[in-house]
Amino acid sequence: MILKFKSILLCIAIVTSANLYAQTQKAFYNIKDFGAKGDGVTINSDAINKAIDAAAAEGGGTVYFPAGKYLSGSIHLKSNICLYIDQGATLIAASDSAEFDQPEKSVNDIYQDYGHSHWHNSFIWGEHLHDVSIIGTGTIWGRGLVRSGRRGDGKPNKTISLLLCRNVIIKDISILHGGWFALLATGVDNLTLDNVKVDTNRDGFDIDCCKNVRVSNCSVNSPFDDGICLKSTFALGYAKATENVTITNCFVSGYDEGTLLDGTFKRENTKNHSPTGRIKFGTESNGGFKNITITNCVFEYCRGLALETVDGALLEDVTISNITMSDIGNAPIFIRLGARMRGPDTIPVGACRRIIISNIVAYNVDGRQGTIIGGLQGHDIEDLQLSNIRIYYKGGGSKDSVNRTVPEYEKDYPEPASWKTMPSYGFYIRHVKNLKMHDIQVSFMDDDYRPPFILDDVKGAILYDIQAQKTAGVSSFILKNVQDVNIRQTIGVKDTFIKKASRKDL
Repeated sequence: MILKFKSILLCIAIVTSANLYAQTQKAFYNIKDFGAKGDGVTINSDAINKAIDAAAAEGGGTVYFPAGKYLSGSIHLKSNICLYIDQGATLIAASDSAEFDQPEKSVNDIYQDYGHSHWHNSFIWGEHLHDVSIIGTGTIWGRGLVRSGRRGDGKPNKTISLLLCRNVIIKDISILHGGWFALLATGVDNLTLDNVKVDTNRDGFDIDCCKNVRVSNCSVNSPFDDGICLKSTFALGYAKATENVTITNCFVSGYDEGTLLDGTFKRENTKNHSPTGRIKFGTESNGGFKNITITNCVFEYCRGLALETVDGALLEDVTISNITMSDIGNAPIFIRLGARMRGPDTIPVGACRRIIISNIVAYNVDGRQGTIIGGLQGHDIEDLQLSNIRIYYKGGGSKDSVNRTVPEYEKDYPEPASWKTMPSYGFYIRHVKNLKMHDIQVSFMDDDYRPPFILDDVKGAILYDIQAQKTAGVSSFILKNVQDVNIRQTIGVKDTFIKKASRKDL
């Protein structure tokens, strides 16, 4: 009786295992079963897309890339599909542009660059999808992608493009030579990027008009453009904010392309080039940026933080903390409210408000710009708090720079380098209301004859526990057109309250 019962259990187990295996096989689609060859020569677009279609026809599943080198043209994502690129597998963009889809007709391409206005001319793309993932420890190599583009050329210029999708996960993969964008996500809600390594020739992640985004544990090396970039273009035909975003435990840099992934971290390509890298908001800023948190990130050999709203949008409710930087090529912190106004002419100038930046250390920072915080006449940056910041500048500023009148640059492209050598080496703050700064230290390595701080058209400021290196005979603060400024516990400066002054040097 016991033997018979054990036999029945064994039969049940065998049947159950067989059913589970069958179900697993049904949900698991190996691209080699559809004719793909990982020989580095065969074009596998048809095989890969057949595997995706087969999975989608069954309601979804995992399309599996085993070890090998798979050349391909455009790959069409579908809902409920996971692309799993295994260790040792490299998915390679073919060199022949004819293998790729042509750019679709855009809603508009007036208010943003060509690259932001099209998604189909990409290596991997999807539109109006849900529940999609690209995972695995393999590599996507955009070998045949170009880094720019224009109307009519039809050339592929993006690695992954997603338009109006939801519930997307990209995890653990590496991207090499990603084209104009390694990832362009436009109107994508519930987006997760985790442990992705990007080593590319232009932008890393462009997160545009997206809601509920989590970027964590990612390394992005982008010497020629931005690393992690939040945007809010008019590419959807309407303004949509990028909001509810967390960026944490990430690394951005500007090493020579390819040397992040191969571990050599080279800095040899320096001719006529200042590495970009960095985390940035903008420049495209039609819909705005709301509820953004950036924490525990490292910048190396690149540019600094850039928060920009210049096309009529709100930039508000931002917290940035625990950032370390080294070898920074221009302003370590750049906050800009401008009026480029690349958008419908009915839109007013935007607003920039409620920003907290704390626990920042930056070493070996280019001495020309310093930190720049610039609103516009009549359009102040509001409610800004800066604390626990330590910046080591290279220095080298001359006396000739101190009396320079800095143009408003109201309509210009908002890049710190375009502001040229600033009249202060530490912080230049203009058109700001309700400013609070404390526990700030700035110093220079080579002699600098500019003051550490210039405040111009600042209304309501509390500054305390400020430590600033300065050359003998140079003021610590130059204050112009200020109201209600309270400075205390600052080395070399007596506690003072200034109700109103057109000019005061301290």
